[in-house]
Amino acid sequence: MSPPIEYELRRRTFLTGSATAAVAAHLPRSASAQQSKPATPVGAEQSNVSLVVNGKQEELLLDNRTTLLDALREHLRLTGTKKGCDHGQCGACTVTVNGRRVNSCLSLAVMHSGDEVTTIEGIGGPDDLDPMQNAFLQHDGFQCGYCTPGQITSAKAVLDEIRAGIPSNVTQDLTALIEVTDAEIRERMSGNICRCGAYANILAAITQVAEEQA
Repeated sequence: MSPPIEYELRRRTFLTGSATAAVAAHLPRSASAQQSKPATPVGAEQSNVSLVVNGKQEELLLDNRTTLLDALREHLRLTGTKKGCDHGQCGACTVTVNGRRVNSCLSLAVMHSGDEVTTIEGIGGPDDLDPMQNAFLQHDGFQCGYCTPGQITSAKAVLDEIRAGIPSNVTQDLTALIEVTDAEIRERMSGNICRCGAYANILAAITQVAEEQA
């Protein structure tokens, strides 16, 4: 008959629940407290970082999560390097580290202890412009100017890469001398976004410097 079966199921459920409650009541308080205690961070939270920035030795105590971009802007007050997307997609934060360009927003400062970093301030100033900076002025290679430090830093690195024989995605012959063509420049500068659309003028500026250096 169905009534006894229903009664048996309910009785078993009641007994199981009562046993569980009795066990929980006798658990030590320290066990539950230990489970709710947050995990203790492993390792140091700050590090001493030594950088050579624009030829000057800098010693910084930084949170290990500090990006190279924030170390430059917030700790060394070198605000020429811009924070754009903060995701490594716009190139406004481009600097060179040991001669190679990097997106400083994606790189932790602690990774570069002992490295040489060059920002736009180290490329040239108002009284001593770099040829690339002059070319950008002559060809109106900017409008709002926000991305310009990253554009100039990348542009100089592009010509260095071509001279060093480093191929790009559009390089046809890997055994021949790489020529400074519009296609090569566009491909290598594709990581630097100009929201004002001054690409044609930027290309002209880089081409002028390449021809002067040839």
